[in-house]
Amino acid sequence: MIEWIVFSTVAVSLISLIGVFFLGMNGKLLKRITLLLVAFAVGGMMGGALFHMLPEALDESDAISVFTLMLAGFMFFFIIEKFLHWRHCHDEDCEVHGVHKKDGEIHPVAYLNLIGDAVHNFTDGAVIATSFMVDVQVGIASTIAIALHEIPQEMGDFGILIHSGMDVKRALLYNLLSGLTAVMGAVFTYIFLINIEHLAPLLLPAAAGGFVYIAATDLTPELHKERRVGTSIMQFGAILVGVGLMYYIKVALGG
Repeated sequence: MIEWIVFSTVAVSLISLIGVFFLGMNGKLLKRITLLLVAFAVGGMMGGALFHMLPEALDESDAISVFTLMLAGFMFFFIIEKFLHWRHCHDEDCEVHGVHKKDGEIHPVAYLNLIGDAVHNFTDGAVIATSFMVDVQVGIASTIAIALHEIPQEMGDFGILIHSGMDVKRALLYNLLSGLTAVMGAVFTYIFLINIEHLAPLLLPAAAGGFVYIAATDLTPELHKERRVGTSIMQFGAILVGVGLMYYIKVALGG
């Protein structure tokens, strides 16, 4: 049983390396598609939070508790971002109305995204482990559904890390480390199944709040910096594709 669980979660974690397909791409072309990936991530994160994480949490708890935890997750990420800004803020770089990133610095949204994705992946690992402990076929079905969910999510995550100032190799490494938290979640669940069953409903809405925070307050303003009509239309389309794919996975495939 544990072999199935570990194999499945490792396989899902390796989806985080999807950015390898961008290795060797020239910088100008990579920069051109990065904002489209960010737009795709906005749709994927909003769709993942609203179509996947919150409905699953509502199946386990009452609406007031779920949305309270979602708000707590939103505020938690707000505080984390403030802390990261303060840590990177020096007298000569800070202005009254904001903090500006130096060349070569990593924008805090990269770390926010990694934290949110790690929590989400940990929960995915817990779901996979629980499914396999019910039945192997159920576990395989859950793994496939989660893998389909992760492909667009990881594509967007890679775009976020690149846009935040990371180079391609560093973004791949950090994304992989975040992805491997699925294995941690699965092993933890296998050992402490009763405890994690009570914890998972708390993690899901909190992580959803973090995803909404990142998509709405960090990523969307980046898209508004592009004012060309054609590119803006493409970004809007990328958001719709991200949302639509999350909706399709949930409704049509039962993800």
